[in-house]
Amino acid sequence: MTGRKTNGEGSVYKRKDGRWEGAVYLGTVGGKVRRQRVYGKTRAEAHTKLMRVIEEARRGILPPDHVWKVGEYLDFWLEHEKRRALTRTRHEGVVRLHIKPFLGNHRLNSITVRTVQEFLDNLRADGRTVATVHQTRKVLSAALTFAMRQEVIARNPARLVELPRYKSKEAKHWQPDETIAFLDAARADPMYPIFALLALYGLRIGEALGIRWCDIDFEHNVLHIRQQVQRINGELLQVELKTESSERDEPLLTRARQALLQQRRHQEHARTAAGEDWQGTGDDNELAFTTRTGRPLEARNVARSFTRICEQHDLRPITLHGMRHSNATAQKILDVHPRDVQAILGHGDIRTTGIYQHVDLTSKRSALEKLEDRLFLPLGVSVRSRQNYRQTADFATSISAESQQKKTPTPVGEGAFFGSSDWDRTSDLRLMRAIEAPLQERLTSINDLLRTRARTWKFGCVAVKTAVNAANVNEVPENLTLWDWIPPSADLTPPSKEVSDDPTNSAEQEPHQ
Repeated sequence: MTGRKTNGEGSVYKRKDGRWEGAVYLGTVGGKVRRQRVYGKTRAEAHTKLMRVIEEARRGILPPDHVWKVGEYLDFWLEHEKRRALTRTRHEGVVRLHIKPFLGNHRLNSITVRTVQEFLDNLRADGRTVATVHQTRKVLSAALTFAMRQEVIARNPARLVELPRYKSKEAKHWQPDETIAFLDAARADPMYPIFALLALYGLRIGEALGIRWCDIDFEHNVLHIRQQVQRINGELLQVELKTESSERDEPLLTRARQALLQQRRHQEHARTAAGEDWQGTGDDNELAFTTRTGRPLEARNVARSFTRICEQHDLRPITLHGMRHSNATAQKILDVHPRDVQAILGHGDIRTTGIYQHVDLTSKRSALEKLEDRLFLPLGVSVRSRQNYRQTADFATSISAESQQKKTPTPVGEGAFFGSSDWDRTSDLRLMRAIEAPLQERLTSINDLLRTRARTWKFGCVAVKTAVNAANVNEVPENLTLWDWIPPSADLTPPSKEVSDDPTNSAEQEPHQ
């Protein structure tokens, strides 16, 4: 039968309301078979949409089992999101306050780039900050990416929108002298051990509050960072760290050790005073920093103490998290390697460490002064560093003037060892000429010593020969002296005080008999 359609080809027909409908049976993501429908104002439009659905199914992009609304799917995503509890709480707030009121009733599979762009533009027009717009787009993009993994949609339109330019404010931080002033002012405060750890290690406040006594190895002087304390849904909980790289071991420095031992004594006194009202564990899993009744400390209470100390001592106000930025900046000033700073702070990416290391006018001035000293050197001067130039410039000038007066030729073999005589290679070769005169005198003394030893050896040979001849003849003339047996050809001339042009070859010219 020539006019009959095959399975999977679909059909297009006109509805009673005047629209055209295309329908086809296709398999879904869950393995079921459902009738997929598309609509158009004309037959050609409906047919085009139908062919597009069939082509996507052939490429493996199957329709979902359920037609989701955006708001409905966002709830599903929040339930199955594999994030930390605090992150899920923040995402829930963004979804409830910003996304659902505008996009909640849209069909998930029909959302487009234009739809998302209009949604974000309306947020900005309604008075939301640029930071809020960026955060909203980030949450929506995460939810749509999850939908792509679940094969609910084919692409993520939130990745293609244009956002207003946003530049985060640079966090306020302290210079090392300001940190020293704060630690001196906070020494008598009960929170001082926490402030000392924040200043030394740049810990997050939750990491400092989550330290247990079992995490402190006083025997091997090691501090283990394994958990943190956060308020989640109105309750203080001991939860996992922010990232995998946040789990780290820090060396227990002397000041940190003293502060922690002081904290342990204070906690023992508090436990004794509380008696039965103590709510801590009472073992090695006890938190190092607790309230008077053994409960976990609230980060906001620590921040209040921090702000109070700054106000009382007229210190430049920063946030408690600014101590982490101050620690990273201080390590940069001390020229600590960025990879070490990253490991100390527990960052997963060294680019994040760069955000915490701030550059001020003093750092710029120091760097540009080095550049100025290097660029504005006298012409023809080649130095390895500014310090080397300052230490050797005057000395090299005096040696150069002395050499110009002497005009002495370079000894044979010296150019290969000490460098070229015209000083065109490096500034270090100039310093070698400073030892030219002492070296010449030393070579002369060596030549004189070799000549003296050669003559002594000749005298010994003559004496041995005389004794052998006397033993063979058995007759020794009377009044015979050693000088009578010395051959006339023997060179017994005293050593000359003049220096040879090539003192290194003088020893080789001596005969060996």
